[in-house]
Amino acid sequence: MAKVFTIPVAPKLGRPKTERTSDPRYVDGQRKLVEAMRYLTQTDPIANRSAIELISEHVRTRFRMSDSPLESPII
Repeated sequence: MAKVFTIPVAPKLGRPKTERTSDPRYVDGQRKLVEAMRYLTQTDPIANRSAIELISEHVRTRFRMSDSPLESPII
């Protein structure tokens, strides 16, 4: 059986933690996408299925992975 070696690492005490604040535009963008999916579902869910899937895929992948409320540029 193999032995597991652990190397302890001291925490970095010199760097203060930055306070995280949310950008209201980020939250509003998510809200708008959900409202769009809800609207498409209420009007005609069968005909709008591909549009709903596209928005849903964007929310689940790109929007969550690439957009960050901390790194968004101010326009």
